[in-house]
Amino acid sequence: MTDVNFSDSNSLTAPGSPAEDRMPIDLIELLFFAYRDFTSDPDTILAEFGFGRAHHRVLHFVSRNPGLRVTDLLGILRITKQSLARVLKQLIDEGYILQEPGPVDRRERLLTTTALGQDLAERLTRLQARRIQRALAAMPEGSHEIARQFLYHMIDPDQRGDVARLIEHS
Repeated sequence: MTDVNFSDSNSLTAPGSPAEDRMPIDLIELLFFAYRDFTSDPDTILAEFGFGRAHHRVLHFVSRNPGLRVTDLLGILRITKQSLARVLKQLIDEGYILQEPGPVDRRERLLTTTALGQDLAERLTRLQARRIQRALAAMPEGSHEIARQFLYHMIDPDQRGDVARLIEHS
């Protein structure tokens, strides 16, 4: 395992500021680069289908939550109906997602992945899981929980409960 040491110069401090006011520029930049690489593997596969990251996010959450209401998906993704409509239409038209009316309220639209959509979602998830597993394997024991807590605390406090409920079956 290669150790990487970042110097303290990666955190910016205004002259005269206490040490706790340092901006964690190194972590900000690492998040940018980690996200770039985390999404690059799926991006390559998605491009083969004419899909982008929005398609990936929709496939991911619908595959993980069969019968997900469109309203709930909008809340998870924090996007507009208009933004979702284009992506969802393409996924439905190309046979990756099935949309059905709710059993009680026929105005509700419930989403599930088709076998084709489930296969693609799992293929993309496996790529990202391998990247995470490689990173965690290079870290000390217990790092999974530390990484999980760090990411959880990056989420807006008023959204943490909703996210925890959504991912509790993970």
